[in-house]
This record gives sequence, C-alpha cells and structure tokens, in this order.
Amino acid sequence: MASCEGIYGCQVPLRTIGSAAQAPWLEPSGRSLMSQSFPLDDVRARFPALAEEAGRIFLDNPAGTQVPDLVIDAVSDCFRRAFGNLGGYFATSRLAEETVARAHRQAALFCGAAGPQEIAIGASMTELTYAVGRAIARRLEPGDEIVVTSMDHEGNVSPWLQVAEDYGLTLRKIRFDDRSWRIEPGALAEVLNTRTKLLAVTYASNLSGAINPVAELTALAKQAGALVYVDAVQFAPHGLIDVAALGCDFLVCSAYKFFGPHISMLWGREEVLQALPADRLRCAAAAPGGRFERGTPQIELQAGFSAAIDYMLRLGRSLGAEAAPRNALAAAFGASQAYEADLMRQMIEGLTAIPGLTLRGPADLQRLDRRVPTFSVTSDRVSSRGMAAALAVRGIHAWSGHNYAYEIALQLGLDMDDGVLRLGAAHYNSAEEIARTLNALEDIARG
Repeated sequence: MASCEGIYGCQVPLRTIGSAAQAPWLEPSGRSLMSQSFPLDDVRARFPALAEEAGRIFLDNPAGTQVPDLVIDAVSDCFRRAFGNLGGYFATSRLAEETVARAHRQAALFCGAAGPQEIAIGASMTELTYAVGRAIARRLEPGDEIVVTSMDHEGNVSPWLQVAEDYGLTLRKIRFDDRSWRIEPGALAEVLNTRTKLLAVTYASNLSGAINPVAELTALAKQAGALVYVDAVQFAPHGLIDVAALGCDFLVCSAYKFFGPHISMLWGREEVLQALPADRLRCAAAAPGGRFERGTPQIELQAGFSAAIDYMLRLGRSLGAEAAPRNALAAAFGASQAYEADLMRQMIEGLTAIPGLTLRGPADLQRLDRRVPTFSVTSDRVSSRGMAAALAVRGIHAWSGHNYAYEIALQLGLDMDDGVLRLGAAHYNSAEEIARTLNALEDIARG
C-alpha cells in the first residue's frame, strides 16, 4: 500500500486504481473496495460553498459543480496580478499571456492531447461546436451525411441539424437501446456508408447517466472514413479522458462541470484542425486550435480553468500517485470513481424502492462502470417541477425539465414541459446527503 501525507491526508491501495471499463473498484459482491479510504472530509473542506451554505445539498452537479478554493483564489489572483490584454511588454500583459498558455497546456494534459496546439478554449461547448461544425461543413459536399444520436445533449445535435440544412447535407439519427441505454455499435453500423462524413456522439448522457462505448463507436465510424466529434461534458467530472485511446477527432467538455469556472475546451486532432477553414480575423493566431478562438480570451476564467485541473492533480498526488501529471489525474479519477460507485448504488437502490417513481436510466448494480452518477426520475403522482421545488424548500438542489436532453426526452415520450427530476452526485457529496435526499423524495412522491 502506498501512503500519503498532505492536504487530503489518506492511505489508499493504489493497485485498485484503474480504468472505468474494468471496474477495478468493485469486489465480487459489487461493493466498493476504496470508498472507506476516500478522503471525503478533506475533499469537502476544499469547497467553500459546502461550508458557507451548511445544510444545503448540492445535487445539481450535472448542470454545474461547485468550485474548490484553488479556483476561487486563481481567478481572484488573476484580477489582482494579471489583468491585462495580451501582446504587451509590461508585467500584467506577460502574466496574462502565461495564464492563457498554461490553460492550454493544462487542457492538453486533461484530455491526453499531443500538445496545447490542439486545444481551443471558448465560452461554451455549444459555441465551440457551432464554430467547428460550420468549418467541417464547408469541406463537405451536398448529400454527404452526418450521424447524430437520440442520446445527446442538444448542444451536439442542433449545430449539426443546422449545418446540414445550410449546406445541403443529409442528417441521420440513431436511437439509444431501450435496454442498455447506450448507442450500441450495431445501430451505428446500420447507418454507416460511403457518404458518412461525421459521427457526433456523447460520452455520457446528461439525463440517463449512461456511458457510451465511444472507442467502439469511433472505430466503426473511422472504418467508414468519418470524423468523430465527442461531447464529453458529462463524463469529464467522473473519469479520465484519453483522446488517443478513444481514437476520435474532436472532443469537447466544460470546466464548470468539473469544478471550474464557466468556460469550455475543445480538443481536435492537429492535422484535422489545420485543414479546416476557420472563420477568424486576418491577423489572429494561426495555431491549429487557436484559429477557433475569436476575440480577447477570458483570461481570469482560464486561470480558474487551470486551477480546476490543479485541484485534481493535488487529489491524485495526495493519494500517493507518481509525480507524473497523467498518473496523478488517473489516481484522482480512479479514487473518485470508486467512491462514486457506492453513491450510485445507494441512489439506484433508494430511487427504485420509492413507490410511484420511475428511474429513467441504467439500474444494473453489476454494471456501474456503464454510467455516471446522474439520475433522472419521473413520478406518477407529482410533477417533476413539483418535486424539484419541494426539494429546494428542504435545501436540496436539483433540476427538472428536459435539461437540453431534447432527443432522449422525445424517445422516452416524456412531457417536454415537465421532463424529469434530475439528481447528480459529485465526489464531494456524502452518503448522508444521499440518504437525506432519498427520505425527502419518498415523502414528496406520496403527493
């Protein structure tokens, strides 16, 4: 066992840390091997909102997590020390340039990119997808095909619908499997052909929590000669991203979903980015990723972006991981997945036991590696809005509605105005918070 001392103070058997696909955190019984060792109290101490808003339970995490003190301090420090525009000889400008450069290096580290030249940082995943989507479409011919899924957030559907209409492209949509809740490779194989030029697919659903077999789907699409665009927004807080292992061409995620500020990143394969006709100012940056960054960057938010990744690095190193940054990230996410597995089990067992509630997502306790801790339910007695409002009165933060999972809501036949009640855990949530939420929900669901 490797021990550690430091801000998280813990001892964790590192041999149990591995990939989500192998579910290394589960004993044969399905219980977590590592949850007893996860340094929850120390983790929670890093998030000021959890202390300052004592008694509140933050289960609105799929829409945006709380932020650690490192992020708050980094944004504040940037305003104090590096609040200048880029390109000057003076101190604040140079510090601002380093802040932006570091954010791109951190983003590359976070997703396993070849380097910062493959990174674009922008206001949102949706904004970046629109920009890159139109660049891709300009390289296609009328009648070429784009494949989207019924499992995706609307930010990875509408941009492709609109470029298809504008450029005379054909759009195909594949449905998720009603049993596995995933896009199965066979469903994709049925629509691929020589005219398929792009697959847009989510890593994990922001409604059901189901994780797609992205590497398998990507391999099929690449065999057909298509590019692959992955929305990893919901997966990023819960698992290590490795774009090389996935084999995709683009991947987007948002820092405010993994403990950072409201800013997003796009990774693109360098040669693919370089070949795209970016809309940019004539005198703007010409780096492959930088070509898709328009205007003055949000420098203070990029400082917070770097700090969010610093937080995960510190967590991993406190768990005894090797100093190499990717190893530290792997350790942090491995420990988080192990801890979150028990929260998922608790949520599934609790939600499925409440009379009148229907869980809209995977419920197999033996396949927790196929989901993230995002849970959506509907009630046969109480509206989703009503449940969310009643939870809010009790200090429990949750969302209702379709949550921009528009296509999945359509496939499920949900009331589009009311949608679902969505609860999502992060690694700073506790079993006690989940129990309190389930007790409150059982009372509310009685109507």
